[in-house]
This record gives sequence, C-alpha cells and structure tokens, in this order.
Amino acid sequence: MENPFGKITTLEKVMEFFHDGMSLLFGGFGGVGSPPTLIDGILEKGIRNLTLIGNDTGFPHIGIGKIVSQERAVKVIASHIGSNPIAGKLMHEGKLEVEFSPQGILSERIRAGGVGLPGILSDIGMDNEMVAKNKPVMSLNGKDYLVETPLTAEIAIIYAKKADEYGNLIFDKSSRNNNPLVAMAGDLTIVEVEEIVPMGSLNPEEIVTPGVFVDYIIPSKGVNWKWAWE
Repeated sequence: MENPFGKITTLEKVMEFFHDGMSLLFGGFGGVGSPPTLIDGILEKGIRNLTLIGNDTGFPHIGIGKIVSQERAVKVIASHIGSNPIAGKLMHEGKLEVEFSPQGILSERIRAGGVGLPGILSDIGMDNEMVAKNKPVMSLNGKDYLVETPLTAEIAIIYAKKADEYGNLIFDKSSRNNNPLVAMAGDLTIVEVEEIVPMGSLNPEEIVTPGVFVDYIIPSKGVNWKWAWE
C-alpha cells in the first residue's frame, strides 16, 4: 500500500501522542464502533488520569469501558453510564467525575467543537438540576435557553470500515454512530480501520468523513463488540 500523505502508520507510532492527564474523544455506542486496538494500546502503555468524552462508558470489558473499569479515567462526559456498572460504582465512590449530557445535546456539543462554534442554545434539561447545573442561561425571543459549551479533545479516536490513503472514511451500518462527529473535534484524529484501500477505490457518494479531518490511520487487529447487544 502506498502512503503518499504519510497518514498510514502503526499503533506503536501513534501511541507516542498519548500521555497521562489528557482529554480523549472516542467513537462508539455501547462499545459498538469503538476502536479496540487503540483502546488496548492506551491500556498497555499505562496511560492514566484521562478525561473521556463520548456517548457512554461501554461495557466493563468492551469499548471504552475497559479504560473506565481499570480506573484510568478521572472524568467522563457522556449521555449515560448504565451499561457499565463499574462506572456507576466509581462515580458513587468519588473516584470518577461524571458529567451527564442528554444524548442529542452531547452530539451537538461535539459537532459544535468540530466546526468551531462557541456554543449552542438548548431548552432541554432546563428543569433538571443535573443537566442545568452551573450552565449560563440566555434569553432569546422571550424564551430562556441553556448555553451548552462545545466539546473538543487533544486526541479523537474512531473506528471505520474502510479508509483510503488520504483518510476518507466509510462506516459500517450502526457502528458509524457518532464517529463522524468525533472525527471533527479532536486536535489530532486517529482512525482505526478494518481495511485500507488505494485512492480512488471508494465511491465518493459513500464517503461520510472526508480525509481532511483524519491525521493518522492504523489497521485494526479486530473488534470485540460485534455481538455486544445479543
């Protein structure tokens, strides 16, 4: 495989960008669509004190849940943690800070971070103390809204079915989930892919994430989440 843009690399090379105390955006929904090779690489390197941003905390042994279960995270920004009881246990013990955001709002906050918006206005959760806590309120056309801040991170890790040499991406069914949004919002975006193909091999109409958002591409060693919901 040619590598004219220098984006195709190895797990060992991209691990050089990860460090203790960093912020990390991740793709996946209940583990499905998360990048397991990258997650295992983070665990093997011993990275700790992470701030994780993504839809949920996976399952104890699937997806980002493996990082949470090993107490490598100090904070999680997610829509729910219910599929990973260890996350709930750590939260109640004061070992894990959890910021809950309604699922659609979480996605919009990530999108806002990716496109450079200073924030979004939403009336969702106005009467919910957990959602509204410490958030400014803005009045527009006679109605009050919460000001939701954008979400970005030092590194975004995502999973895709196919990538060409430039990093144009195609996803597989529901494993697409919020991966395209996450790809936009990292200072550095690394994609783990099932298959790397030559330029021109992908149907332009099927490309979801343009390669301009992708910094590095690594081949996947295989996923552990295909049957997570069965």
